[in-house]
Amino acid sequence: MSTTFRNYIDGVFADASDGRTLDVVDPSTGEVYATSPLSGQADVDAAMAAAAAAFPAWRDTTPSARQLALLKIADAMEERADELVAAESRDTGKPLHLTRSEELAPAIDQVRFFAGAARLLEGRSAGEYMDGMTSIIRREPVGVCAQVAPWNYPLLMAVWKFAPALAAGNAVVLKPSDTTPASTVLIAEIIGQILPKGVFNVICGDRDTGRAMVEHPTPAMASITGSVRAGIQVAESAAKDVKRVHLELGGKAPAVIFEDADLEKAVEDLVVGGFFNAGQDCTAATRVLVHESVHDEFVTALAKAAADTKTGQPDDEDVLYGPLNNANQLKQVSGFIDRLPDHAKIEAGGHRVGEKGYFYAPTVVSGLQQDDEIIQNEVFGPVITVQSFSDEAQAVAYANGVDYALASSVWTKDHARAMRMSKNLDFGCVWINTHMALVAEMPHGGFKKSGYGKDLSAYGFEDYTRIKHVMTSL
Repeated sequence: MSTTFRNYIDGVFADASDGRTLDVVDPSTGEVYATSPLSGQADVDAAMAAAAAAFPAWRDTTPSARQLALLKIADAMEERADELVAAESRDTGKPLHLTRSEELAPAIDQVRFFAGAARLLEGRSAGEYMDGMTSIIRREPVGVCAQVAPWNYPLLMAVWKFAPALAAGNAVVLKPSDTTPASTVLIAEIIGQILPKGVFNVICGDRDTGRAMVEHPTPAMASITGSVRAGIQVAESAAKDVKRVHLELGGKAPAVIFEDADLEKAVEDLVVGGFFNAGQDCTAATRVLVHESVHDEFVTALAKAAADTKTGQPDDEDVLYGPLNNANQLKQVSGFIDRLPDHAKIEAGGHRVGEKGYFYAPTVVSGLQQDDEIIQNEVFGPVITVQSFSDEAQAVAYANGVDYALASSVWTKDHARAMRMSKNLDFGCVWINTHMALVAEMPHGGFKKSGYGKDLSAYGFEDYTRIKHVMTSL
């Protein structure tokens, strides 16, 4: 029996006003299992009106009240963990056991972090900076936030969007990806039992739905996690009425392996860092740079580890990752491999797995040059490329020589070199002797075409606030 998802607007679940729907496909089978609303302008208008009406009362709640509400949301998510994991896995094909431990658990922790952050907004102390005048700083919510989440981490990215926004006192209209609405709609059901109606709204739809949200006059802020192309379109649309914009876009993370690195640990960590979630992660360790003296040794070990890595069905506890999210993504990943230059060598994988679903083998490609397409562009699949470098300066040049600047890692036992590299690498995050570790307390966000604004941390929380100066005559 097919599942039907619905929008959640002003405390009520409803179909799209004109009855249009989208098919939702299980990527592990390639078969349609559900429908969701294809929301149009009328649905966007209704959601924005509901959020705008609910915003003043939510803005005026005390930080402690918002904290308590978010803590209740986290507890409810924990109580309904099995449902959330099942919904997320059905939409994405991710392994059930890893979805629970590596995605749901951090998501709940992050809601609780922002619950605490709600009570810790700080500003400069009041003072007299002009004779006879006292100045104070108010930090306020921005208003209604239009938020668009991606399909690679539907549950986790929904939390990264709504938790800081709600904690700061904003009202939210959130759109999940058209291919992955399930967990977000379930979150709406959970939140609907806790928050006042209209404070949190979910509308499903396609890119036109997202465009209508960003272009709508009501939101004060637009936040998107997605492709560079989508981010540019959002920034252009938002510029027309000077909306705030928060962009977390693509990545092409380098992992720089020096000759003194612990190669065994690097291989072990980068297999996970490169292949987890089928490589569909903006921070994935997709681009490995290895010192020439250990290049061949490293490639041999990495290729063997890739060949030993399994992809498969969500209920298989021996797999590291499931399918690519959709047919278009399978086509994109396959295209990069099909177009490899003659000087490239496929060391492992390089092919689809099976005829059913969108599975792709863990792949390692060596012999690449800096200007190759697969080095410069985001593959967003289980593909790790390997390049050789001769010295530190060349490593930095290769690492920084792409349009993306989200995350990176350095592998060395030399502390001074690690510090130099962390300074010279032009990325929003630099990991040393590890890759892809995230905590709620630390910011996540990039530079260049990877976007701007921070997720997680107090910095991410502050992004959803505005600063007001109040001066009074004594």
